[in-house]
Amino acid sequence: MRIQFQVPADAAYAGRVTGVLSWLYLRRYAYVGVALVVIGLVGAAVFELSGRSKSPVVALWTALIVAGVLSLLFVPWVQRTNRRRAGGQAVEGSYDITDERVMMRSGTESHSIAWKEVTGLAEVRDFWVLFVGRTPATVIPQEFMSPEEIETLRAFLIARGRNSADKPPAG
Repeated sequence: MRIQFQVPADAAYAGRVTGVLSWLYLRRYAYVGVALVVIGLVGAAVFELSGRSKSPVVALWTALIVAGVLSLLFVPWVQRTNRRRAGGQAVEGSYDITDERVMMRSGTESHSIAWKEVTGLAEVRDFWVLFVGRTPATVIPQEFMSPEEIETLRAFLIARGRNSADKPPAG
């Protein structure tokens, strides 16, 4: 197998890559935010229904709701900031994917990951995210590949036991 393609110097593409990677790093904040809001709302409702709405404990439930909302807002704020910064760093690049490795070139830098080092894979939006350990090592954009190349790579990943439905490593 050999798949090669170019990536243009596009600020929008750089922003999408940054959005995918930041979501992988920040999704915990979104989950924690939802949990805090739900716990706060349930707690406040229980105290309201029990007639103890004047209790000082209500402030705790309110604080949980506020903390949850702030945690939820943190994710898009960081993503927006990262996308804005990434747009100015857009450079041309390329990918060379073979049976042995994935070679990425971006501007003047290049990096290679051997398939044996890949410990996890996640399909997020239109990207395959390769993990080495628990760290997202690189993304492979599907938008610059032909449908045949996408299916070839998907079949290769399934044959290796890392299909696109796999979840990223825990942690």
